[in-house]
Amino acid sequence: MNKRERVMAALHGQETDHVPGCFWRHYTPELERGEDIVEAHLKFYRDTDVDFLKISSDGYFGWPAKVLKDLQDPAALYEIEHISPDSPFIREQVERAKKIVERLDGECVTIYTLFCPLSIFRLQVGWDKMMACMRKDPAAVMHVCDVIAEDENKLIDAIIHEAGVDGLLYSVQNAEKTRFTVEEYREWVEPSDRKVLEFTNSISECCFLHCCGWDADEAGTCNHMESWQHYPSAAVSWASYVDHMDVNEIRAFFGERPAWGGFDNRIGGVLYRGTEEEIKEETRRLIALVGKKGFLLGPDCSLPTDIDPQRIRWVIEASRSI
Repeated sequence: MNKRERVMAALHGQETDHVPGCFWRHYTPELERGEDIVEAHLKFYRDTDVDFLKISSDGYFGWPAKVLKDLQDPAALYEIEHISPDSPFIREQVERAKKIVERLDGECVTIYTLFCPLSIFRLQVGWDKMMACMRKDPAAVMHVCDVIAEDENKLIDAIIHEAGVDGLLYSVQNAEKTRFTVEEYREWVEPSDRKVLEFTNSISECCFLHCCGWDADEAGTCNHMESWQHYPSAAVSWASYVDHMDVNEIRAFFGERPAWGGFDNRIGGVLYRGTEEEIKEETRRLIALVGKKGFLLGPDCSLPTDIDPQRIRWVIEASRSI
């Protein structure tokens, strides 16, 4: 199998010659624009020899809507306007992705990273204001998320059909047990999530649901995983060390969907601090749990920016020796 065949087989629950792997990191602000970010992605891909590439949306977090700047009253959220598909915010992301895909020339599957609408809103206004608005006027926040979802779908359409990216890593957040009840989440957050996920799944067979544990980890809690249990996707990426579910448990929880993950992404984890043999042994342990069907090796979330790419290559080497 080549890299593309291997990843697509894994996503279809078929046995692979070896378990594919992909790890990712964020990039520094100095690399967030222009040709530098393209070269950084390609260098990371070559240095690690991963089986597929997650393209970052670094530099385009938040949302460039006038009403979200210096927001004071949630009532103003009803005035939000759609972003033009021709706006620099959208076009620059499409061009970035297109350049990376063209340079890879079909060698591997590529997926683009986007956050859920509520996280996009939060990245623009901050945690405290997001929660204040949600508590005061949840309908106003739902309206904003709905508008963002519709515009995200325009971006996703261009990313896939114009840039040639295969699919999406859709990062869902804000389901910490200390933030919303499951019922609140399903009423206030799920509608905009489903709008994006259902559209993406209609045009791509490579939609990864990333159940992000970063915010829960920072807050010293874990996620209401049941908030996302019925979200549609081809595969699930999850925070095994935050939400305390191994690969077999997560696959069973999500109806035997393929799972991508297994490695602690934090600086205390074996991937960051372990020896070569410890990292390879952890790779073998993870594969032994589930075998070569419906599993892709990866991290709980983004790796520290200073991680040595050789550590990721050790994972890939160990997987290919099994």
